[in-house]
Formats: sequence, C-alpha cells, structure tokens
Amino acid sequence: MASETDRIESKTDEGWTAPKPDRVPAPTYQPAVMALGIAFGMFGLVTSYAFSAVGLVLFVFALSRWIGELVHDE
Repeated sequence: MASETDRIESKTDEGWTAPKPDRVPAPTYQPAVMALGIAFGMFGLVTSYAFSAVGLVLFVFALSRWIGELVHDE
C-alpha cells in the first residue's frame, strides 16, 4: 500500500498543483465581534438608536482589526 506522500507526489506528477493558499490565516475572534455589532445595530433599529451607534462602532472596529490582521499576517 502506498504511503500518503507517494499518493500526493503521483497526483502532482499528473498535472495537479498544490491548493492555494499554501497556509491558512491564524484564527481570530473578529467575525464574532462583527456579528455582535450587526446584532446591536438591528436591535437598535427597533429600540433605541444608541444601540445602533454601539453596533456600528463594534462593526467598524472589528472590520478594521480583521483586515489589519490579514494584511499584516505575512
């Protein structure tokens, strides 16, 4: 029975290439913070605009941090 590396090498010989990206970005909590910001924003539309303002701040904060992590991950 062929080992895992032998099977991978035989596939690359047949014209297969390695999948991109070669490495996966580090895990982050920013998507959860963005979701919380969206939830606060929607809740604020029904109750008080103060919740919407907090939701907007959370959303923008998380989005900027998430993009910053992806850009500076290299």
